[in-house]
Amino acid sequence: MNKQNRRSVLRGLGVSMALPWFESLASGRTSHAGEAPAADTPTESPQRMAFIFVPNGVHLADWTPANLGHGYDLPKILEPLAPVQDELMVLSGLTHDKGRANGDGAGDHARSASVFLTGAQPRKTAGQNIRSGVSVDQIAAQAAGHATRFPSLELGCEAGRSAGNCDSGYSCAYSSNIAWSSESTPVGKETNPRSVFERMFSESGGKKRDKRAEQRELMKRSVLDFISEDAKRLQKQMASQDKRKLDEFLHGVREVEQRIERSTEENEADFDVEFKRPPNTPRDYGEHLRLMCDMMVLAFQTDRTRIATCMFADAGSNRSYRNINVADGHHGLSHHRDDPAKLEKISKINQFHVAQLAYFLKKLKDTPEGSSNLLDNSMICYGSAISDGNRHNNENLPVLLAGKAGGQIDSGRHVQVAPETPMCNLFMSMLDRFGTPVDFVGDSTGRLSELQF
Repeated sequence: MNKQNRRSVLRGLGVSMALPWFESLASGRTSHAGEAPAADTPTESPQRMAFIFVPNGVHLADWTPANLGHGYDLPKILEPLAPVQDELMVLSGLTHDKGRANGDGAGDHARSASVFLTGAQPRKTAGQNIRSGVSVDQIAAQAAGHATRFPSLELGCEAGRSAGNCDSGYSCAYSSNIAWSSESTPVGKETNPRSVFERMFSESGGKKRDKRAEQRELMKRSVLDFISEDAKRLQKQMASQDKRKLDEFLHGVREVEQRIERSTEENEADFDVEFKRPPNTPRDYGEHLRLMCDMMVLAFQTDRTRIATCMFADAGSNRSYRNINVADGHHGLSHHRDDPAKLEKISKINQFHVAQLAYFLKKLKDTPEGSSNLLDNSMICYGSAISDGNRHNNENLPVLLAGKAGGQIDSGRHVQVAPETPMCNLFMSMLDRFGTPVDFVGDSTGRLSELQF
């Protein structure tokens, strides 16, 4: 695992903002503007990992490229990824066997979320005796999370529930979470972009953090207002090129902050009453997804964390997509019975989700880091643990892997793996490249050799 980069931190009234790495501060870096120089700063960029879950499978005919290897043609659903195709690997053929019933009967959607990052068969229960497995993100966080302020970041766009029966006798905890720190402990996700923003840039936690945020809100002040003096002092130590980069970074932070403010000021008009939105989150689902992607970019850019998960929607979500003229519920549509009209709507939903992924990857690619960029130094895994929502099958899963892990992945390819290859083999290979190798994850049988050059 790479050593943690020492970064300058700007501070003000209850605010702590870690900055990206700047070349002109590499020798004699300060840990806080105006303080004594810190120790030498390693220039090697750290690796990051993010895992993004989408529910209900996809329309595979519009998802799967027709040709293998480099230079594959993007099918309809993946077309929004054209700007980052060279940084993208389409992985066909991976399987989550423990998402299958294996004697437990119905409940495929709950199993699909639970198994997505664990590769473990969840215990069928709607009670408190839930059991799954430790997820790959938490394996990495437990090994290397001490290097950052937050070991990991868990995000989502649907609040879900932590108890009760959500799918054929399976606890709602399975449907609402993909991160598990132990076999019996799901890691709850944050659905409010403002709360994530405050958590990332606040010096304190809990009630004290909330009080500081309330004070800034009452004063109608930006977090940048409280670190402006620190920023001015730091700029005196910077080369002109890095001064421009700092200005661009702070402008980007303020732009995200303003979007959060606008989104939470919106009223409930025109909101789809068939789906209950978590409180204080954007009315526009696309903007909600993009803000959560922005939070991951900021967290990686400022080295607040190097590990993140995001559920674009909970397992079995029946949200409608009126923003793309699909009024039907997603889960209902996924039981399409090969109806062409329903399949067309499924493809539109799938493409909408992929467009938000493309937004995330493009922002990572456009964020410089040393001689490369954030995407080059990341591994972003996107997909579902159900292949076709109508069949509820768990083989030939729709999985994408973006980023090059600092040059350790031969990206820009469509790869077909052998039938029944566990998806956990991909996780094993990702952990190797992250610098946190383990003997097994879930039902893994080895590494995924196809990632190699």
